[in-house]
Amino acid sequence: MKDETSNVAASVTERPAISSPSELRILLWDIDGTLIRSARIGMFKDYTAPAIASVFGTAGRLAELSVSGMTDLQIVVESLRDEGFTPPQIRERIDELRVTYMREMERVTGAGQHVFHLLPGVREALAAVDSHPRYRSALLTGNLEPAAHLKMRLVGLSHFFQLPGAFGEDSHDRRDLPALARDRINHHLGLELQPFQFIVIGDTPNDIACAKHFGARAVAVATGRQQTAEALLAHEPDALLPDLSDTALVLRTFDAL
Repeated sequence: MKDETSNVAASVTERPAISSPSELRILLWDIDGTLIRSARIGMFKDYTAPAIASVFGTAGRLAELSVSGMTDLQIVVESLRDEGFTPPQIRERIDELRVTYMREMERVTGAGQHVFHLLPGVREALAAVDSHPRYRSALLTGNLEPAAHLKMRLVGLSHFFQLPGAFGEDSHDRRDLPALARDRINHHLGLELQPFQFIVIGDTPNDIACAKHFGARAVAVATGRQQTAEALLAHEPDALLPDLSDTALVLRTFDAL
């Protein structure tokens, strides 16, 4: 596998450099279910529930929620919907929640257990696009920003994501995230990239929906626990991959968008 990955990366670097910023494509990667998977279903509640309870006095109905595709802020809002806390009240305490959330997450991930695992082909795919002059990668995830970076450090992927992205504390509505990422990336690069130059890669209908809302391309990956390939196709992504294990197929898919 290592030799094969090296060959793919070498073939990518042999391609000519882009001649114009209009050729650039920004890959906006979801994390959970797309790049990594937790060791067991619902493990995020091990740190999310005590964090919410510590700040708001209750975790509300978190235990019964299906949260696939939600931002962390949306999860808190939905958990506390019947507890008398409004979205503005929750947002006012986001800094306190972030600190508590990270303390609980570090407690769980530092307990000596392997909490997160890479999904098939992820490292090879990220290495291939990282070597390709047409592509840059950023995170577009429902995770709180420090939680996203912690996960990437734990699985050794941090170096692939040098651009600013968009995260779970930015909005309770995932559809807002691509535009926020675009503005940050344009400022970072000093460019005026357009929505069609962004490709959202994710494993849920919400990933597809946020791409379409913004005007980006959507590549669905059928590696999430909640959605089958057939279910994802019903939401009409621009492309569907069974997983990221075929690096050449991943590149061909991105090249066509």
